[in-house]
Amino acid sequence: MMTHQIHAQDAIRTLTNAFAPMNCLIMAARKGCFSFTVVNEHGIARHSERLYPEQYSSAEPLQAVIERTRQALTA
Repeated sequence: MMTHQIHAQDAIRTLTNAFAPMNCLIMAARKGCFSFTVVNEHGIARHSERLYPEQYSSAEPLQAVIERTRQALTA
């Protein structure tokens, strides 16, 4: 459980940095899962997604989430 918490904290930092200058809000962090929402400068949610440990516990799946989200933001 502690490992999930450490990986989640690292993933949250990575997501926050990846989508700056937009805000990355973290919600509903529990049982190893959390939701993130990317919000633009006007406070409008642009993308929201729930992540599970297998999606953020290593760099490759988390990078795939970031790339997929970036594509959704530019669509």
